[in-house]
Amino acid sequence: MAGRGSRLRPHTLTTPKPLVPVAGKPIVQRLVEDITKVCAEKVDEIAFIIGDFGTQVEEDLIKIAEDLGAKGSIYHQEEALGTAHAILCAKDSLKGNVVVGFADTLFQADFKLDNEADGIIWVNQIDDPSAFGVVKLDDNNIITDFVEKPKDFVSDLAIIGIYYFRDGENLGNELQYLIDNKIMGKGEYQLTDALENMKQKGLQFKTGEVKEWLDCGNYKATIHSNQRVLEFEAEKDNISPIATLEDAIIIEPCFIGENVVVENSIIGPHVSIGANSVVKNSIIKNSIIQLDSTIDNANIADSMVGNKVKYNGRSKELSIGDFTEINE
Repeated sequence: MAGRGSRLRPHTLTTPKPLVPVAGKPIVQRLVEDITKVCAEKVDEIAFIIGDFGTQVEEDLIKIAEDLGAKGSIYHQEEALGTAHAILCAKDSLKGNVVVGFADTLFQADFKLDNEADGIIWVNQIDDPSAFGVVKLDDNNIITDFVEKPKDFVSDLAIIGIYYFRDGENLGNELQYLIDNKIMGKGEYQLTDALENMKQKGLQFKTGEVKEWLDCGNYKATIHSNQRVLEFEAEKDNISPIATLEDAIIIEPCFIGENVVVENSIIGPHVSIGANSVVKNSIIKNSIIQLDSTIDNANIADSMVGNKVKYNGRSKELSIGDFTEINE
């Protein structure tokens, strides 16, 4: 999670993209919870590879790991040199069974991890695979080829950015080989090159197919992911008992956090409001409002509002970063 998150600006100018909330939880927290579920055994350690995000972020990440009963570790990628280089930054944690996840994606799956396989690559069948790495399979569903962003159709099984390796130390050695020999693709060290080398040496990779893959790369995709997660969790009570609702209509599914105040407003469907935010005299649909923000006299939909925002406005679609104040 060391990237700059430029496609999600202005929200990532002050908050690392994986800590942006979806349905009330940071993206990375949801991801590690989902991975922990499919592992079907205790996860010993969760290592986060980050940029210079500050000590508070590091403390928050350690707590996410500890809340799942795991040790939390922090590694830093000082320079953006590609996926293989990023993973190798956590070489000291690449031991035994390892799952690698890129923290701008969420997924829904109902399978359990087969830890007897050499490796598993999570994939999702998509309509247009040209912007993604894809895999080709043989008749036994073993991966035969890794193809990065194919111009011509070779497969519609896109790699979603989650991988299992039975031997973490071997993965580390393969990544180190790429860097020692300066094997790069498009100016970066690519994980797919290491996967191809491992396949050539006889390791067999299977696919783990997910039911739904949710991208959180830009604000519209993140809003859609928020909508889908709220639908997945529709049976949960996602309205805090210490929220204050006065003359409020809540159209489920919604998430309303602790100490939120909603007055004379219609909220929902598919709205998430972070803790300590205030919404008055407004209609809000299909939107994310983060922490400590105040919305008054607004009619907004398909919008994303940052932390500590003050917005007094009218009907429109918004993407407002942290600490913004707007009066219209």
